[in-house]
Amino acid sequence: MKSIVGLAVLTFSLDDITTAIRVGNAGELSRYLDSRVDISLPDKSDTYSKIQAEMIIRDFFTTNGVQNFLIKHKEINGGGSEFCVGVLQTRNGDYRTTLFIRQKGDKQFLQELRFQTQ
Repeated sequence: MKSIVGLAVLTFSLDDITTAIRVGNAGELSRYLDSRVDISLPDKSDTYSKIQAEMIIRDFFTTNGVQNFLIKHKEINGGGSEFCVGVLQTRNGDYRTTLFIRQKGDKQFLQELRFQTQ
C-alpha cells in the first residue's frame, strides 16, 4: 500500500493583497503580513507584530469605511521585492497607499504598509 503526501505551498500575488485592501478585509490581508510589519497611518506610525497589525488595519478600515482601491503604479524589483502605490477610497476621503513586499527565503511577505491623506 502506497501513501501519498501532498505539500501545500503558500503563494500569493500582489493582486491578492490589493483585493483584500479593495474590499477592506483585514483578516484576509493579514494572511500576507510578515511577522513584523511597518504601518504608517495619518496619526501614528510604528512597527507591529502580525496580530497587532491586523487589529490596527481592521480599525482603520472600519473607521474610514473602505469603498475601493485603485492601483496607480506597481513595480517588481530584482530579488523578489515588489512595490505598489495606489489610492484607497473611503467614505472619509482618499488615502495614498504604498505597499512593500519582500522575499524572505522562498516566500514573499507584506512588510510595509502606508496610508497617507491626500
